[in-house]
Amino acid sequence: MGTVATKRGMTGWKATIAVAMSNYIEAGAIIALATSLSLWQSAFGFDDALVGIIAAVSANAFGAALGAMIGGPLCDRLGRKFIYTYDLIVFMIGALLITFTANTSLLVVGVVLMGIAVGAGVPASWTYIAEEAPEESRAAHVGTAQLAWSFGPAVGFALAIMVEPLGVAGSRLIFFHLFVVAAVTWWVRRGLPESTRWKEQRANELANGTKISFFSGIRSLLAERKNFSALLFLIGVYGLWNTVAGQAGIFQPRVYEAAGVESATQQNLLQVLVWVLTAAATYFGFMKYGDRVSRRWLYFTGALLGIVAWAVLIFVPPGTFSLLFYAVAWGISAGIGAQAFYGLWTAELFATKYRASAQGVLFMLARVMVGLLSLVFPVLLTSMGLEKLGLLILGLLAAALLIGTIWAPETRGKSLEEIEIERYGKLVAADRVDA
Repeated sequence: MGTVATKRGMTGWKATIAVAMSNYIEAGAIIALATSLSLWQSAFGFDDALVGIIAAVSANAFGAALGAMIGGPLCDRLGRKFIYTYDLIVFMIGALLITFTANTSLLVVGVVLMGIAVGAGVPASWTYIAEEAPEESRAAHVGTAQLAWSFGPAVGFALAIMVEPLGVAGSRLIFFHLFVVAAVTWWVRRGLPESTRWKEQRANELANGTKISFFSGIRSLLAERKNFSALLFLIGVYGLWNTVAGQAGIFQPRVYEAAGVESATQQNLLQVLVWVLTAAATYFGFMKYGDRVSRRWLYFTGALLGIVAWAVLIFVPPGTFSLLFYAVAWGISAGIGAQAFYGLWTAELFATKYRASAQGVLFMLARVMVGLLSLVFPVLLTSMGLEKLGLLILGLLAAALLIGTIWAPETRGKSLEEIEIERYGKLVAADRVDA
């Protein structure tokens, strides 16, 4: 790979922001569905079981999992630009289907298409941003994706408040706004260059006569035993945390209702507060300090705050204090917590030749975990109540805290090539793996 560390071909913050918009669109898709599921349920007359299924096949779970399993390997096979050029076309089709849907079937198809597009686009965006970022500010650049992800819910819930009097028609407008954002983002991305690191990796493979197929990245990933510890670590950090965050994203209005807040406007206002604080914590916490202070302790702080937030929501009697405390603590926690570190560590811990495939595998597994719980979460919340279900939530968050804190890698300030040599003893790009 040679001179990639000094020849990054950085396209600057414009490229980072344009690619990071995948995360705004992902979060926006989840929140658009979260704020409208009850309205679609009333309009089309389906039961709680189908609510769980729709949530499970969305961008929040299985839909994104399928997209990640397709998009990750394709990203390594055809390039990062291929994915972030075409995934939004699929997303826009799904958004339009939901905007104009007249029945449950079209709603489900639109939800699945948006989910697949999100699953393909988010791993590609994290990979591209990390590969093009300078080592001294990689957390700041990767954090931009988390920042965009935070603005998605903040805007989504604010829009839900504004259009609440319109009912289902208001929800259609929210999905149409996602179509417009996706269209603008797609237009801006057309002029972005390919990842410099991927181009050098591909040139190396061609020079070695390596045969490349759709499964090359996955096969190379699984052929290296050292990758399994990284995969398990990141599933522990992100998969467990995201299983909780995924339910909060799609079912938080129902959680608030179980905690005593029945007004949709109040629920959405609390969520606006959560995500505004998440954006603020991402910028002033993760982006400002992720390249300057111990990442282990920054992660620990965010993870611990998340546990405290949910413990207060679950066990403290409903009231202004408990609800505001949860909103503030969970919002700040999410800004400096598992998802931001996952996006950073996943890019750092895998070699360029299968970095996107690793992202795809991990994102798929995380979304499957969310999907499995989403299938039964509405029923469990109704039958068990928040306190009993809350024990599962706290257990998952505690496990993520311990795994991320104990095994946090020391990668701050190092180039991706330096990390690769430390982990594998060489630059993996020199290996020939025919697939």
